[in-house]
Amino acid sequence: MTPSTLTVHVVDDDEAVRKSILYLLTAKGFQVCTHASGESFLESADLQRGGCVILDLRMGGLSGLQVFDVLRERASPLVPLFLSGHGDISLAVDATKKGAFGWLEKPCKDTVLHDTVTQAMEEAARTYAAYQTRVEQQGRWQTLTPREREVALQLRTGAANKVVARSLDIDVRTVETHRAKVYSKLGVTNPTELDAFLRCAGL
Repeated sequence: MTPSTLTVHVVDDDEAVRKSILYLLTAKGFQVCTHASGESFLESADLQRGGCVILDLRMGGLSGLQVFDVLRERASPLVPLFLSGHGDISLAVDATKKGAFGWLEKPCKDTVLHDTVTQAMEEAARTYAAYQTRVEQQGRWQTLTPREREVALQLRTGAANKVVARSLDIDVRTVETHRAKVYSKLGVTNPTELDAFLRCAGL
């Protein structure tokens, strides 16, 4: 995925702001989708697809921060940017500390908006690639049987087969069989690669 194939979502209850950002970014080659509220964005957007979402901090209904919290709860790969009035800058800064890419103060200069969104979309491409890898790895993990998972979690530490066998109260040859299946299904060849796989998958 490249930045040009991802979508910029604009979530603001001010129609003039939505149109202004839409016209500027589409003129610069971005794919843009606008939403008049946090609720409509959460209902209509694919939150598991990569891209950038520009959130107004203060909106009727769900605020930008509340939408941001939902994105975090759902482990969305979307990269958030906040639009903030001068009096809300401290809230926007706090949001960046919680994982938002950054914030823009209203009114925002066209060049600043373009440059910031460009950087956010580059980050979005990286984030989405990592997200897709993690999802694929978690899918592989799900192909393991419960016993194979138990063996895998012990093998990741570098424990010897006999140690794993004693811990799980099974035969050493059974451990060897499970180990071969774990390595084959996950596409790894040793405990170090297995541990790296599990860390990347968030397991």
